[in-house]
Amino acid sequence: MKTDKEMNRKLFTRNFTFLILGQVSSLIGNYTLKFALSMYVLEQTGSASVFAGLLALSMLPVIFLSPFGGILADRANRRNIMVALDALSGMSVLIAGFVITMGKDIFVIGALLIFLSVLGAFESPTVQACVPQMLSGDNIIKGNAVISQVASITSLITPFLGSFFYTAFGIRTVFCAAVVCFFLTALLECFIQLDYKKPGQRTGIGAVIREDFSVSMHFLRREQPGIMKLLLLAAAVSLFVAGIAVVGLPYLVRTVLGLSAAHYGIAESAMGVASILGSLCVVILAKKLQAHHLAIVLISFGICLIPCGIAFLLPAIDFTRYLILLVMFSVCQLGCSLFSTYAISIIQERTPEHLMGKVMSCVFTLSMCAQPVGQIIYGALFDQFTDSAYWVLIPSGVIVCLIGLFSTHFFRQFEQEEPVL
Repeated sequence: MKTDKEMNRKLFTRNFTFLILGQVSSLIGNYTLKFALSMYVLEQTGSASVFAGLLALSMLPVIFLSPFGGILADRANRRNIMVALDALSGMSVLIAGFVITMGKDIFVIGALLIFLSVLGAFESPTVQACVPQMLSGDNIIKGNAVISQVASITSLITPFLGSFFYTAFGIRTVFCAAVVCFFLTALLECFIQLDYKKPGQRTGIGAVIREDFSVSMHFLRREQPGIMKLLLLAAAVSLFVAGIAVVGLPYLVRTVLGLSAAHYGIAESAMGVASILGSLCVVILAKKLQAHHLAIVLISFGICLIPCGIAFLLPAIDFTRYLILLVMFSVCQLGCSLFSTYAISIIQERTPEHLMGKVMSCVFTLSMCAQPVGQIIYGALFDQFTDSAYWVLIPSGVIVCLIGLFSTHFFRQFEQEEPVL
């Protein structure tokens, strides 16, 4: 076992290296499969709304089950949880690959997406809870940034992989490749070694759930109320990001400006690169970043939305407006990546080991709850103001700026609070 001094000095420890390799394999399999499934559903049904509906349904398990995933992460061996979940993912994809040829393929795909989402609701808090157990000091921030970079880079390359494998070999080959990725992930995670103490007293499941919820809520409300406020602030950021970036950008580029799918693809790639740069900034600035810098990031996010709205007020050509959207949204994405990566690291540093899984599950639950709300709100707003998008973008920018300004005092106070560990 490494000493605390060695853990502080070295980022890519044996455990963390296997965790990252497992994440690479798992995300490649997951993202490639979902991209290929989207093309398959579109070919079979001719309806984008069908797959959108399937994705919306698959989000529900994450929202409702993530808190229980956090409880499991704090009660059981985290290494064994990850191995079991990835093995189950591989088995479910393998079974679905055989069943899909027997008919009712859309039903099978929907069931598969929901089941993978259920497993993800338990795995995400577990992975995040492992980082502070494997690393310490500034390496916690760097470790979260590396995980964020892996996810961003994977999201850039998997559309090409999914498109190639699906077009060249068909959907069953994609299923087989995903199965290999999930089983490889489970194998890599077997080499992770984490300390684990079995609970001394065994009680019923209901009592365990009640006790763990009570302890975690007491911690967030009484011992570290700043973490709860930070979670709510992060959820607010997620609401605006999900609404404006996920709904607004494609709508503005494809519908309002009438540009091609290639233009939107370039914009998505640019935002992916920006997300990588944002997490890279956290690695580079790990020793210099402080909580109050997050308020500056929020203000910058709001400022970037205002020129996007002004572009639709001025008599500019569509391509000029597109370039403004491309640059400003990329800067926003960079800031959001930096905000989320550093905020998670702050929360992990202030959370005791035995509560890590439950608190991280709260992070995912609040974020996932905010995303569909933001999508619904901004979907309705952009439909209402199709010919005057500035009525959506400029007020949103002003609101986010105000949130950033008002949060400055909170972050200053948050820095002065002593962690309760």
